[in-house]
Amino acid sequence: MTLTLEQSICHYAQITPDKTAAVCSTDSISYATLWNRIVERAEQLRTEGLEAHRPYVFRATQDIDFLVTYCAIHHAKAIAVPLEHKAPEEIFDAIKSEVESYTYAEDIVDILYTTGTTGKSKGVMLSETALVSCTDNFIADLHFTEELLFIISGPLNHIASLFKMHPTLSAGGTVCILNGLKDMNAFFEVFDLPYTKFATFLVPASIRLIMQLAYDKLCSVSDKIDFIETGAAPITKQDMEQLCKALPKARLYNTLGGTEIGAVCTYNFNDGRHLEGCIGYPMKNSTVEVTPEGNIVVSGRTIMSGYVGDEHSTNQVLKEGKIYSADLGYIDSEGMIHLKGRQGDVINIGGFKVDPSEVEGAAVSHPDIKDCICIAATHPVIGTVLKLLVVPNEGATPTTRSMAQHIKTLLEPHKVPTYYEIVDSIRRTYNGKLDRKFYKN
Repeated sequence: MTLTLEQSICHYAQITPDKTAAVCSTDSISYATLWNRIVERAEQLRTEGLEAHRPYVFRATQDIDFLVTYCAIHHAKAIAVPLEHKAPEEIFDAIKSEVESYTYAEDIVDILYTTGTTGKSKGVMLSETALVSCTDNFIADLHFTEELLFIISGPLNHIASLFKMHPTLSAGGTVCILNGLKDMNAFFEVFDLPYTKFATFLVPASIRLIMQLAYDKLCSVSDKIDFIETGAAPITKQDMEQLCKALPKARLYNTLGGTEIGAVCTYNFNDGRHLEGCIGYPMKNSTVEVTPEGNIVVSGRTIMSGYVGDEHSTNQVLKEGKIYSADLGYIDSEGMIHLKGRQGDVINIGGFKVDPSEVEGAAVSHPDIKDCICIAATHPVIGTVLKLLVVPNEGATPTTRSMAQHIKTLLEPHKVPTYYEIVDSIRRTYNGKLDRKFYKN
């Protein structure tokens, strides 16, 4: 049985006390010092009135102190509720009031708030079993080891980044915490540290940014990169192929995960096939099915216990121990699972159902397009049509004709947008997902 994060840190504090557990900028901390600080912070929290099985709301600062506080809350037998570090005070206070008014089962250890891209942000309750089983999935399928330095650049209140601390430290490795990817030089300077294996999680938008701005640097550290994981949004076949070209020896994973389900499937697309939309086989603690309607259904030890104070929403998605997601997909003849967009995102065009991510994937392969989003628009005669909002590459001026012709060579006619608009930027959530809810308003 995999140990909890805190048990693992305590274990390595005894057998490898001087080994570096975490690095952040010029700051670093050994396993022994980290464990001592966790114990001290847990006692401080108890003294301040934190009780077992009660929530503690705090901001997810991108530093070692966050790691200390997060683990100390667990060590105090309480519930960690990390929020985005720039969350407005009124949101912070509202969530604090919400979680403190609820009574929790004794096995709940984390409450993570969703980004709310498809509706109201919800507090997802996660048990210790879910956390440990997710860690077990990562270690078994992505092969975390004690030699690994894992670079965390995403927000630590989100599962994609937060849950990389668990397998890294449970395997006896080292985490390196960055404050985003705004400083590309800081990201690549990490590879100068004295480690033999490096890995990271990057959303597709960040992968594309690195390949556009620092492709040569990425190639220069190719031999040091053990693996890169991506997820949270679709990665295009073009980006897969380019990343594989830059990192021919690395394992490159496309993973299905989410706050409600944990990490449940993964596919190493550096296999020569670069299967777009493929998320591979279920991990050891997870089961994935597809309903006749095409919805992805997840069960197993990694799934949530429910939403805080929202029995109605819980019952809509969690039925008889299974999470019925809005993700659409299918299982191929090899038993691998493929995603085909999300139910709420599908756009109905003249009786044809169009996955906007498929249109976006085709569009960004145009040499003049840097970023884009496909949305629904209204035509005065034919009704609902597709519209593409486009951010061009620097110095480029893609024409409507060139974009339409390019997409038409890759997709069926009903998937070619009718309208095109050049914009300065595409709105995304803080964890890199396209903010589709914003464009529906």
